[in-house]
Amino acid sequence: MQLQVTNSPFDENQVQLLNRLLPTLTESQQIWLGGYLSAMSLRGAGAAPEAVEQPALVQAAQSAVSVAAPPLSREVTVLFGSQTGNCQRLAASLSRKLEEQGFQVNVSAMNAFKPNTLKKVENLLILVSTHGEGEPPDNARAFHEFLYSKRAPQLESLRYSVLGLGDTSYEFFCQTGKDFDQRLEELGGRRLSPRTDCDLDYDEPVADWFGKVLEALNGPQNAPQLADAAVQAAEKADEPQSPFSRNQPFQAEVLENLNLNGRGSDRETRHLELSLAGSGLTFEPGDSLGVYPENHPQLVADIIAAMGWNADETVPLNKKGDAGTLHEALLRHYEITVLTKPLLEQAVKLSAAPGLQALLAPEAQQELKSYIQGRDLLDLINDFGPWNASAVSFVTILRKLPARLYSISSSYNANPEEVHFTVRAVRYETHGRERYGVCSVHCAERVQPGDTLPVYIQSNPNFKLPVNPDVPLIMVGPGTGVAPFRSFLEERGEQGAGGKTWLFYGDRHFVTDFLYQTDWQRMLNEGVLNKLDVAFSRDTEEKVYVQHRILEHSKELYAWLQEGAHVYVCGDEKHMAHDVHAALVTVIQEEAGLSPEAAAAYLENLQQEQRYQRDVY
Repeated sequence: MQLQVTNSPFDENQVQLLNRLLPTLTESQQIWLGGYLSAMSLRGAGAAPEAVEQPALVQAAQSAVSVAAPPLSREVTVLFGSQTGNCQRLAASLSRKLEEQGFQVNVSAMNAFKPNTLKKVENLLILVSTHGEGEPPDNARAFHEFLYSKRAPQLESLRYSVLGLGDTSYEFFCQTGKDFDQRLEELGGRRLSPRTDCDLDYDEPVADWFGKVLEALNGPQNAPQLADAAVQAAEKADEPQSPFSRNQPFQAEVLENLNLNGRGSDRETRHLELSLAGSGLTFEPGDSLGVYPENHPQLVADIIAAMGWNADETVPLNKKGDAGTLHEALLRHYEITVLTKPLLEQAVKLSAAPGLQALLAPEAQQELKSYIQGRDLLDLINDFGPWNASAVSFVTILRKLPARLYSISSSYNANPEEVHFTVRAVRYETHGRERYGVCSVHCAERVQPGDTLPVYIQSNPNFKLPVNPDVPLIMVGPGTGVAPFRSFLEERGEQGAGGKTWLFYGDRHFVTDFLYQTDWQRMLNEGVLNKLDVAFSRDTEEKVYVQHRILEHSKELYAWLQEGAHVYVCGDEKHMAHDVHAALVTVIQEEAGLSPEAAAAYLENLQQEQRYQRDVY
């Protein structure tokens, strides 16, 4: 709300000052200010603020607050929307800290929360990631749709705050968090604290956000320390028996590094086996392995040469104050293969080229989007010199090199103190240069048995085997998306599970691209895998994909669903996951005789029951 000179007792300068101040105040600050002004009026009209003794003023203000303001609610609802588990872990940890402060906390996944009870909530914290092209994660879709529907209630009594997790290299950075924040305001809610949008390195902004939330809920005492403690607790919540985590990875020895593709394939898919001996790390089927890679040494050398720097110069390696050589910093610590808008906004301060400033103009958004797509730091350096930047000043604008997450392709029970993962080497040419997938080519070209990789375990509570081993499984995983199902089936073999299993797998060519073929054949012979349907798209004149195999087996697949089967999909989100989802809706519609809307609702219900789970990227 903005004050206007024409309808207020303030002059223009006072209005400007108030309009800058008021939107920044938390509710507790607004209440205190109201008490302050009430105290001033009690001391007599016209008394100058400095004429009132501070202790008396505070006492009067507190008295006014206690009379004028209702007691703040001690009930807090924490809702999370999470695809890979980060928001879920943070929500659980922050909720524990709130409970320690005497709050009554209800923490829930968005798909488990009854949205029609939202109008009864007074304090709401939302933690949500953004998936795909600015879309909500699977367990946030229904709640997102509810808020944007006509059924959403007015929420004048709601106080809320939103934390968004995302990646600034994506166009729709933290879009789901922005959606929730805007919509709750439109429905009448008031912010406890401003929304925070987090990039991949999110520890500090999460602690800052939670500190502001605590201050709004409970006053400023100890809020920053409590916030830091909550984030640290979230970091260790999954593996309390191990000292190793995302911020302190384990150096795992490489035991095997094999190419799964046959001779003549135009693809290279590596199967790596790592030792976890001595780490204390364990995992469950469906979890992911975080791997910290190295940038390509040639790209590092080219960047240093283009800037005329000394590779042995000492520069900061991180925000904690550690230092090392420039070569080490660019090789292992900073991202140099991805351009983002925030990076260019920092880089423009170091460049004398007018073209970079023009690229960041509001009317050049499409040109900016086109430029950063497929280009790296070397392109930026070559395109917008000369640069007025030392190595130290330049590395400080770079983002931390993020870990890459890979679905674990082994069962810990079947392979104790080992972890296996599957990665397809990415190589392509664009803008006149050959490009590389950072981690995939590092693993394919420069990692040998005996070397080590910095790794950690990322649990994924949203992609898990059913507790009952007798429940049937339907698994859809083309290409490297099949990796977690090797883990699922190895685990089922160790359990002696009685539930039947069905795998849909696809790739380009049967002869050269049938990943883990011998494993599937062995599992079929052992009865661990009961059905295998494959689709090799380049072996037939008309391309055939896994969704076509699903439609071909429509009747039997629906019968499995009616028997209680759980459905799992892993792989490409942009095309495959949407096509498979549409195929499943078609199967349900045709076999159950439902309308398209009712079939979609059937599948949505499976998702809410955690019988339809996806790990897509």
